[in-house]
Amino acid sequence: MYKLFYAQKSASMGIRVLLEEIGVPYELIQTTVDMNKPRPPEQLAINPNGWVPVLVWDEGAMYECAAITVFLCDRHQQANLAPAINDPKRALYLQTLVYFSNSVQNAFQLNYYPDRFADTAADEPGAQRRGNRRLRETWQIIDDQIGNNEWVLGDRFSAADIYLFMLTTWLRPARGQPTVDEFANVKRIADVVMQRPSVQLVYEPWIANPNY
Repeated sequence: MYKLFYAQKSASMGIRVLLEEIGVPYELIQTTVDMNKPRPPEQLAINPNGWVPVLVWDEGAMYECAAITVFLCDRHQQANLAPAINDPKRALYLQTLVYFSNSVQNAFQLNYYPDRFADTAADEPGAQRRGNRRLRETWQIIDDQIGNNEWVLGDRFSAADIYLFMLTTWLRPARGQPTVDEFANVKRIADVVMQRPSVQLVYEPWIANPNY
């Protein structure tokens, strides 16, 4: 039994999709992404940053979405959600997950949390604008990487496709961010991933209202 500290509109939704795909029992522990609201002490003990996802199991606990993705897929290889260590696609898989986490998510943070990147409140709009430009740059890199491939890693579905879909749900054109329609290859994969039963279950509120 896994425990997942969970909040809507967060990366914990992507991890929940993985748990559904793997088919293991898990418990959701509701928390929040609002740093001004209290979060469970157990969550903060594991991740003092206060962010989600946080995953707990009998032998341990961890945080960071990309790291949890690698851990779960390697621990449950029967789900076939990631290339094995000796698979030629392993390098691209790891590279892409880290790029999602380190570059694409960082660009979102610039726009959503400009106070973390600006010295003064007056500088925050500039950080937000740079975040939006960086979103276009990073998503274009991913779109070009996909090219004519069926999936992020080529001809096989993987956790990287789930991660890609998760990140597309964060795009808000009303904030000056790009629309997923600007990246045809990304949109093509995201549209197919959205049809999976696991995604339909977890992302039902977003599917019903992308601006929820």
